[in-house]
Amino acid sequence: MLLRTFGWSFAVTVGGLAMAGVLWGWKGLAIVGILSILEISLSFDNAVINAGILRKMNAFWQKIFLTVGVLIAVFGMRLVFPVVIVAITAKMAPLEAVDLAINNKDKYEHLVTAAHPAIAAYGGMFLLMIFLDFIFEERDIRWLGWLEKPLAKLGKLDTFSIVIALVGLLIAATTVATDVAHGGGDKSATVLLSGVAGLLTYLIVGGISGYFEDKLEEEEEEGGEGAEEGDDAKRPEAAQPAQANGGRGGGATVVGMAGKAAFFLFLYLEVIDASFSFDGVIGAFAITNDIFEMALGLGIGAMYIRSLTVFLVRKGTLDDYVYLEHGAHYAIGALAVILLVTIKYEINEVITGLVGVVLIAASYWSSVVRNRREAADGEDSANKAEVTSGV
Repeated sequence: MLLRTFGWSFAVTVGGLAMAGVLWGWKGLAIVGILSILEISLSFDNAVINAGILRKMNAFWQKIFLTVGVLIAVFGMRLVFPVVIVAITAKMAPLEAVDLAINNKDKYEHLVTAAHPAIAAYGGMFLLMIFLDFIFEERDIRWLGWLEKPLAKLGKLDTFSIVIALVGLLIAATTVATDVAHGGGDKSATVLLSGVAGLLTYLIVGGISGYFEDKLEEEEEEGGEGAEEGDDAKRPEAAQPAQANGGRGGGATVVGMAGKAAFFLFLYLEVIDASFSFDGVIGAFAITNDIFEMALGLGIGAMYIRSLTVFLVRKGTLDDYVYLEHGAHYAIGALAVILLVTIKYEINEVITGLVGVVLIAASYWSSVVRNRREAADGEDSANKAEVTSGV
């Protein structure tokens, strides 16, 4: 299973490193390798979040995620996206931006860096909404009960997460955005506009996918009731409610979602992945300003994140280690805050990566402890039952 899941990632790694060595020599090979590791370390929490969504889809859409999704992630976000940002912010033609990226790398890097406040505000708000909707939702399984229980009560107020997100955006716009090192000057208006755009993207894409999820679940429940009244042999596979993700509860069947529901869920998944990639793309300029080295290195890392996502789904890891999604969402919240802070202050990518790794590692260990405790309680109950029956 390991080779089947990670086979393409291994192949892309070998091919990508070989290409880097041929085109740019040992230095290029080292840069591509470092960028790959950087992307994986920054995006492990992304894989956990993706797995929570991907397990709701059927096999066809999982393959779409690994094929079309990879093309979007590698070529779209790591290669095309920075060029588009330069074209928009510098008000130049796309071909002119491409020429700039290839022939005037220093100026290209400067323009991408200058666009960082807008990128950080957009991605930060989108990720912040994912975290807030998760933390404010009532759920049966809690990791940090002392915190999640009172927050779930506050979450019963409609649009509470939106209010908190907008407050956070206003704070960012009136503090870190007033005197920006990247590009210089007051970027309050830019940050406000980009942040609202990120919030609207979340509400539109997440809302549409959530609508189709709910509609599909209702149809399955109606079909299940009809089968119960009729012939049992015609009963469809029972719906299995998937653990709520991103604050948008949903039900996924055994065979997984398809059609419009899966399509909009796929779009939601791609926007999440794009938001996660922002810090990696900006951070990559600390290592190289060559867009092709950047796309190749970050692309290899993106392949492993996708393979890891599928591995988590096929192994049922999120069902076995129930706090992993909690840890990943806390990591998302931390990344959202970090993105907003980096509008003015520079934060090393190592710190960003370590925050996510530590939170996920802590949630994994808590899950292991929980599983051991439940196994021990089960053994005690069994022993007591044997003693009682023996008496």
